[in-house]
Amino acid sequence: MERFALSPFNPKLELPDIMIYDSTLRDGEQMPGVAFDLEQKVAIARKLDAIHVPQIEAGFPAVSESEMRSIRTISKLGLDAEILGLSRVLKGDIDAAVDAGVDMVLLFVATSDIHLRYKFNMKKEKVIEMVGDSLDYCKSRGVRAALSCEDSTRTEFDFLFQVFDRAQEAGAVRLGITDTVGCASPEAISTIVSAVKSRYRLPISVHLHNDFGLALANAIASVKVGAQAITTTVNGIGERAGNVPLEEFVSAMMFLYGKDLGIDLTELKDLSEMVAAFSRVPLGRNHPLVGDNVFSHESGIHVAAVLNCPQTYESIPPEAVGNRRHLLLGKHSGATYIKKRLDDLKVKSSEEQVAQILAKVKALGEVKGRVSDADFEELVKEVMHPELHFKA
Repeated sequence: MERFALSPFNPKLELPDIMIYDSTLRDGEQMPGVAFDLEQKVAIARKLDAIHVPQIEAGFPAVSESEMRSIRTISKLGLDAEILGLSRVLKGDIDAAVDAGVDMVLLFVATSDIHLRYKFNMKKEKVIEMVGDSLDYCKSRGVRAALSCEDSTRTEFDFLFQVFDRAQEAGAVRLGITDTVGCASPEAISTIVSAVKSRYRLPISVHLHNDFGLALANAIASVKVGAQAITTTVNGIGERAGNVPLEEFVSAMMFLYGKDLGIDLTELKDLSEMVAAFSRVPLGRNHPLVGDNVFSHESGIHVAAVLNCPQTYESIPPEAVGNRRHLLLGKHSGATYIKKRLDDLKVKSSEEQVAQILAKVKALGEVKGRVSDADFEELVKEVMHPELHFKA
């Protein structure tokens, strides 16, 4: 594999151990229009496990009987990953999660004034009581539980601390900060995580949404100030603008910050394509790292440079994330790549013929956008000879 050619200004940080808990099967499936069947859920869970994602949030057991059955099926697969299930601070939800066989229950409760008033119509004292009762009940059912505050980033610190105080007292194994509507800046996330981290001995998790396109930046900001667990989804799918993309976060940690999270990055492209197919949410060609365009080059200047040294226009080799390099023909192509393609076809040509072929490639590229291999061969025949045969 080629050496990486990263910016020398990227910091190498001393970061805590970071736990990925992937929510493709829960928050990812909550994206409108997405519904995985059991076979697809099992395939995604197996693939996440195969690349060494340590925790998989398999779903929300109380949603339906079929949801509980699918989580139970995943729980029985014998995966190395821990299986997590979402639960409100209600006994029925907890029972559903425990009966589904999860290794850990992810309790959540809304804490912002706007949620308490317009969603719950509930007093703060009642929320604290329900948190304590639910954690006690999880303990009685013999299951570990984490507690996340929904809409943490719009919750007053005093109340956030009251809820987390009760959760820590009642035996929560992790405290979760949630940017439910993706409205926090990296600076805000840093402030909140730092405040919580300085007050509690428990690991801190963050669940971040991408409404302002800041989920990845907020995840990085979070771990820099001590967050130890990050929710991700493959391709960033999820409610509204989605969540922290798994492939982007783990790659940024590895390549930009020097933090190996133990994930097999070479399988990221395959995983992304699997989830794109199952979710029927196409993977954008310019999707970071795993999109087809990310390591594609057409401009003559770029292609000529990449042929000499790929690092001129690629900071990492495509194979590092399971992708491939594509050198394309089109309106921006240059003579260097035309000569390379003719050499590949074992066709000898003059400078004049190269110029003629290039002109035809550019003209066709103007019309079609991209000139295929078959198109190129026809253009070569037009210039060279109609009966020309290409050697394999």
